[in-house]
Amino acid sequence: MLQGYWAQFLEVTEEAAIAALQLCGRGDKNAADQAAVDGMHRAFARATLKVRVAIGEGEMDEAPMLYIGEELGSGGAECDIAVDPLEGTTLTAEGRPGAMTVLAAGPRDALLHAPDMYMEKFCAGPAAKGALDPEAPLGENLRRLAKALGKKPEELRAAILERPRHEGILSELRAAGAAVQLLSAGDVGPALATCLPDGDVDLVVGTGGAPEGVITAAAVRCLGGEFWCRLRPENDEERQRAREMLGGAADRLLMLQDVVKSDDLVFAASSVTDSVAGPRPEPGLGGSYVHSLVVAGGTWRRVRRFVPAN
Repeated sequence: MLQGYWAQFLEVTEEAAIAALQLCGRGDKNAADQAAVDGMHRAFARATLKVRVAIGEGEMDEAPMLYIGEELGSGGAECDIAVDPLEGTTLTAEGRPGAMTVLAAGPRDALLHAPDMYMEKFCAGPAAKGALDPEAPLGENLRRLAKALGKKPEELRAAILERPRHEGILSELRAAGAAVQLLSAGDVGPALATCLPDGDVDLVVGTGGAPEGVITAAAVRCLGGEFWCRLRPENDEERQRAREMLGGAADRLLMLQDVVKSDDLVFAASSVTDSVAGPRPEPGLGGSYVHSLVVAGGTWRRVRRFVPAN
């Protein structure tokens, strides 16, 4: 089972995080992304895995990418990955907290093979499972979620990317009285927080990148949370690509089981720019300490490891 390879996937995000840190605060998000991509390639070259990129990053940010269909690894257990080599390229370039290197792995064809485009997402924790209605208005689901959590709607804590396209959603959240965390970038971390017992977010909603959505869905499935989404193509070319890859309507509702079709999953994320948990180079020891989160099957762990320099 892939869950037994969690340490190798962790090595990939760790090496990418250490590489990206070298570009932190230097104002070049593409160079930071390239460093993370190169770090992942180096780590995968050592892994006893046969990896195929099911969904990757690049076109949306005009940055280097691990492209869809790329084969990685030195051979061994076969798997597909959804990957964002650097979630928060601008955060890294500007030296702001919240950037991470992240991937999710599953058996071949278990992860949604979706184009790199925008995706509308709704994510909540295990208490929401079976309590919400994907076809209902947001306000109704906020009431349902509050009831499932044993809270009042005004006690809910939501996270959403701060974008003009989200003005309507933001108004609905505030009309319900929810506290809203506006994200300048990076919605994977807050989405994970909805499913962790010490998380400080109840729901994440709004439109972001499809690769990040698939990665998030894998972690949410492992942790028993709720997730649904729709692709949001922006032009005829994207709509055609979405129809071909989904085998149906480009903007149809996708439930968690449509996005991730297996429970044999691994999610790994390593912090890059967090002031407390980012990589800590130790020149005297010849390496760095890296803080990460790994989810494998139904278990999760926070890991602090010393990674020797290559």
